[in-house]
Amino acid sequence: MAAAQEERFTRKKHDPSFPVLAVKWCLEGAGVVAEEVDYVAFYDKPFLKFERLLETYLAFAPRGFSSFRKAIPVWIGEKLFQKDMLLRELKAIDESLGTASKLLFAEHHFSHAASAFYPSPFEEAAVLTMDGVGEWATTSAVLAAAANCLSRRKSTSRIRSGYSTLLLPITPDSRLIPVSTNSWDWLLWCTEYAQTILDHLIDVKADGSFRLNLDYFDYCTGLTMTNARFDALFGGPAQA
Repeated sequence: MAAAQEERFTRKKHDPSFPVLAVKWCLEGAGVVAEEVDYVAFYDKPFLKFERLLETYLAFAPRGFSSFRKAIPVWIGEKLFQKDMLLRELKAIDESLGTASKLLFAEHHFSHAASAFYPSPFEEAAVLTMDGVGEWATTSAVLAAAANCLSRRKSTSRIRSGYSTLLLPITPDSRLIPVSTNSWDWLLWCTEYAQTILDHLIDVKADGSFRLNLDYFDYCTGLTMTNARFDALFGGPAQA
């Protein structure tokens, strides 16, 4: 019925602030008042994501301490209490929105799948989600049906297979369409380096699952996604 990004109103690209203006615009655009909203959904599950962080740091300890030292205070001080923050911000928009019973937390990849499927004209579909990481998953296959049903059929966890988007010349938070002035640039890049990727970076299994060679990546223990070996493989540092 309505969708909007906060940056469209504030004119700040990738605006990280709570989408107050977008929420108000969506209510108005949908022609409903806040009392008529049944649920408010958040796009991932913070506690599952925190579990993944802790298990990853534990698996690679003592490596990754510098990343651990930066990440954990933010989680303890803010991210673990996102529910309280969301309810507070929603109440500031309208008291009836900030009700705990209305607030739902969906798994990250289900959120992606839903955002693709429900606005589509299809009654049912198979949805493939490839993302940096959700809570645990980096790639998911979901069956979707119009009767409000999403069911996961398969997923690949992040530790050994995260950041599939790094195999393309884009950042994990980018989208394919606005990558460059020539929309074929990324495809040509993949074609040129396809064998290098298959030989050094990724092991694709017969069932479509894959594992990354972590010798070239630093996301489990460091502060960057790739490392010096990755840079050397492709003849230069990653784009900032």
